[in-house]
Amino acid sequence: MPYNMKREEFIKMCGLLGISLPFQSVMAACTSGDDENTANISTKVIIIGAGAAGMTAGYLLAQQGIDFEILEATSAPGGRMRHNTSFTDFPISLGGEWLHVERGILDEIVNDSSMAIDLETIAYDANVDYGIDASTGEQLTLGEVGFTIDQKFVGSSWFGFFEEYIYPSVKSRIKYNNPITTIDYSKDRVVVTNKNGTQFTGDKIIVTIPVKILQNGGIDFIPALPQSKQEAINSARIWNGCKAFIEFSEKFYPAFTAYETFPETAGQKLYYDAAYGQNTTKNVLGLFAVGIEADSYNQISDDNALRDFMLEELDIVFGPNLASSNYIKHTFQNWNAEPYANGAYIVDHENWRLVRTLGESVNNKLFFAGDGYTTGEDWSSVHAAGRSALRAVQEIMG
Repeated sequence: MPYNMKREEFIKMCGLLGISLPFQSVMAACTSGDDENTANISTKVIIIGAGAAGMTAGYLLAQQGIDFEILEATSAPGGRMRHNTSFTDFPISLGGEWLHVERGILDEIVNDSSMAIDLETIAYDANVDYGIDASTGEQLTLGEVGFTIDQKFVGSSWFGFFEEYIYPSVKSRIKYNNPITTIDYSKDRVVVTNKNGTQFTGDKIIVTIPVKILQNGGIDFIPALPQSKQEAINSARIWNGCKAFIEFSEKFYPAFTAYETFPETAGQKLYYDAAYGQNTTKNVLGLFAVGIEADSYNQISDDNALRDFMLEELDIVFGPNLASSNYIKHTFQNWNAEPYANGAYIVDHENWRLVRTLGESVNNKLFFAGDGYTTGEDWSSVHAAGRSALRAVQEIMG
């Protein structure tokens, strides 16, 4: 990849060439009598965070017979994969929602050929589905909107996938309400300390918390991180983010309603049919907004005012009072307000070398995994978080 190629350009190039994003090699699961995978069997690994990367890392370590524990800052697993199962009759994803690569990513994360992934997904149909330009009303193809190989879960979600296939192997190893404030890797063993002063000791640490938390000084490292790593953390551009879901009595919108952001590096905004492909009669419209586009919603503190703001902009696009007259209810997720997220994710336009530096390990003791800690080939997605966890575990295994 050229030095100045950004994430979205790399993904677009792969699409034009008819190839998929690169899959990492999987590891053989540890079995009794398997000497090949027992070299580091006495290693204790501490994982910071029980999101996609943290749970994947723990799950893969369990396959290798490696001892681990996961320290989660909140009272529940999932991180930014959070979903809501009470708003309507199918799960709505308040965070990561789509599969942006082929369905095989699910098998890659599970890393067990004997396990069948019994989850339904649905791809968009370029012959039927389309979007519209919110400014002009012009019809847009799926490619113009940016959705080509993307799929949605049917009756489930990214969180549902982890809940069914990954979480059972790690649930007994997760310790909740443990926000970490200090990581001391100055000695042979690494000591991590939570906000109450409780300490946990391990041989290796996998840090999976959002980059924004590190930017905001959420964790003190002893000794300080290498200058290149700290500079990458401080320089990474991270979008603000929010999602909303609105139920209507009638469907008056296409698969996608796209908004153009100026400049395009400043954010993204999209209304989309959240009920697409679901076994439901409900009409639910989703809103995804990051960067400056999210600010318009996150800055509205009154829920009724937020509702009116969204309905007014939809009325402008689809016709006077059309959205307002069909409104039933809504829900909203402000990711900036989440104390252990502080935002959405690293911008799509970031330099891939910076992202690669974020993902590099330190002193063979500190390992980093998550949607922002990758090899620079891809980032800011659930599948990228899963692959980064696989890479970290492979490094630990040597």
